[in-house]
Amino acid sequence: MMPEVPEDEHRRVPPKITAVSVWALTQTLGPILLVSALAIWGALHFVRSAPPRTITISSGPAGSTFATVAERYTKILARSGITLKVIESAGSIENLARLSDRKSPVDIALVQAGLSEGGETADLVSLGSMFYQPVTIFYRGRKPLTRLSDFRSQRIAIGPEGSGTRDLALALLRANEIVPQGPTSLSSLEGDAAREALLRKEVDAIFLTGDSASPTTVRAMLHADGIQLFDFPQADAYVRRFPYLNKLVVPPGAFDLGENLPPTEVYLLAPTVELVAHSNLHPAIVDLLVEAAFEVHGHATLLQSAGQFPNPAIHTWPLDPEAARYYKSGDKTFTYRYLPFWLASLVSRAVVVLVPIFVVLIPGLRYLPQLYRWRIDSRIHHRYAELMAVEREALHALTDERKAVLLKRLREMERSIISRKMPGSHAEQVYLLRQHIGFVRERLSQSGAADDEHASA
Repeated sequence: MMPEVPEDEHRRVPPKITAVSVWALTQTLGPILLVSALAIWGALHFVRSAPPRTITISSGPAGSTFATVAERYTKILARSGITLKVIESAGSIENLARLSDRKSPVDIALVQAGLSEGGETADLVSLGSMFYQPVTIFYRGRKPLTRLSDFRSQRIAIGPEGSGTRDLALALLRANEIVPQGPTSLSSLEGDAAREALLRKEVDAIFLTGDSASPTTVRAMLHADGIQLFDFPQADAYVRRFPYLNKLVVPPGAFDLGENLPPTEVYLLAPTVELVAHSNLHPAIVDLLVEAAFEVHGHATLLQSAGQFPNPAIHTWPLDPEAARYYKSGDKTFTYRYLPFWLASLVSRAVVVLVPIFVVLIPGLRYLPQLYRWRIDSRIHHRYAELMAVEREALHALTDERKAVLLKRLREMERSIISRKMPGSHAEQVYLLRQHIGFVRERLSQSGAADDEHASA
């Protein structure tokens, strides 16, 4: 005898079907929006904000080459609406100290290569070498000297404490075993004071670099009676030992064609001057600075050929990646090439946001209906898997208690299907699933009746 089935067991309650299941749609759309948001966030993370309108450079003493270069940079950057604030300094040593000071407002500075500064320089990068700054040594004597060790026990002016000239002079002298507090007298005279002291025979040799060794000054010293320009016949060896130095060849007559001064070829040593910046300098500003450097330093001079500077191959600090890209491509990025600076900056940042939208979000939305349909289908297929498991169990002999548990599971399954919102496009699948649930329920009932007849027999 079949067990009595409650009246509500056969009741068919129409499922609550809506045009769109908001929750299911949200679950489907959520991953697409999440991936798009992550893509946009990642793009914004690697792109900079708008470039600053004002940056600060530490230049050099008033009237110096460093100061002149900074003034020319100022005029060039002003064309793009960038204000370059110039702060005077004593030279390379102070410039590097300012860059190394995290509290300093300085963003960029001209620094002589090879300086040994004890401050924090890990944050600094090079935008390339801008020009040579040769070291010229004048000495008094009739006999030419060929080694710096020949100046041992003499009086040498090497510049004041904290100057780039003194730092370089001490490095070269130490390589020849001439050190402070030794038999050689090292004074802090520089520039005009050092030249006058040499002419008055108060010192025996002087080291000059930068503005103190301008072509005019060198020409005047070469004309002075008893004064000679030191030649570095060992220049190649010095360059090997000091990688930041370069060998320069001065041809005869370079400083005075009429008097043929120098009378023979002379070798000089020269570090370069680099434009050094903090590593977080805005890429757009880097482009402007390198472009300005080409305009200022790209011409030929007595000691360099046209196009030799700025030079990315000669640098003490790591080369800035944006500067490296500019040197490699030879031009600014596309937007900065054809648009005004500030408009180009806005477009560049907008593109970073739009690219993930076009690459991720829009294709994702295109496949949203398929993804949504797949998600609904997967739910229905999951119910079919549960239903098949119940039917497989119904093939075996069941106790009344186990049969009641399976019937209860079918009721809960049907109730879950009815209560869950489904789109109208899946109504046919829902009703078909309910028919199959009824089919399995009947199998369970028939299984019970068959068992009773078999027991009676």
